[in-house]
Amino acid sequence: MNPYDLFIAPFADFGFMRRALVASAALGLGAGPVGVLLQLRRMSLVGDAMSHAILPGAAIGFLLAGGLSMMAMGLGGIVAGLGVALLSGLVSRHTRLSEDASFASFYLTSLALGVLIVSSHGSNIDLLHVLFGTILAIDTPTLCLMGGVTTLTLCVLAVVWRPLVMECVDPGYMRLVGGHGAACHMLFLFLVVINLVSGFEALGTLMAVGMMMLPAATARLWTRRLWTMMGMASAVATLSGLGGLLVSFHYRMASGPTIILTCSLFYILSLLLGPAGVARRLLASRP
Repeated sequence: MNPYDLFIAPFADFGFMRRALVASAALGLGAGPVGVLLQLRRMSLVGDAMSHAILPGAAIGFLLAGGLSMMAMGLGGIVAGLGVALLSGLVSRHTRLSEDASFASFYLTSLALGVLIVSSHGSNIDLLHVLFGTILAIDTPTLCLMGGVTTLTLCVLAVVWRPLVMECVDPGYMRLVGGHGAACHMLFLFLVVINLVSGFEALGTLMAVGMMMLPAATARLWTRRLWTMMGMASAVATLSGLGGLLVSFHYRMASGPTIILTCSLFYILSLLLGPAGVARRLLASRP
């Protein structure tokens, strides 16, 4: 097989492949920087919990719209995700439970409730679509929604960059100087939720967080500079989308899991070959 048939023909000949590639790039550009900040805040598992927390809202949107409506399910997911974030914050402030424990409790409830709603009012195909996504079935309105979420994310990060980073590395200082740390935290959770909702249609609620966390973890293994880390995370996410789509097309595999496994491959290679990787440490330890 020549290089054209291997790398270019799938996107030149099929519109659904082109839309899937644009969707992967949009997800990578928005979710990569958000994933880096999540890791710096030590909230990686909170991101996973939030991806499941949007499920009941998406399920209610599915129920009200009478089918798979991205707009209805997306709005429901945003409301559910922000609701879980607010409830978790209130519980952690007024009880002995930490915020991550609150998130875990609410996300398990949300996941079970969402699966119950979809399975009760839809088919098994609908349930699989909600849980695992269908990136190859993305239409133009969904692409516009993803592009809008990415644009909003990058604009918000540009405007409130300093407060977000400061609240990330030293929240005590933010409270001391009256820097509205709580508002920055909620704004950041809003960015997390809308990016998870953006990835919901492509990768489903179970894997949407993969495009956010795996590229961020990969980038952190190569650099400590924040801007470089965010750019690398976005690049890894976009390349994973490209590679995963090509592998799934040529070998007839499920696209969403293949994209996430490609992200995992970048992460494993970085663990082995990165500046602090296993291979370099073994070479450095040799006499």
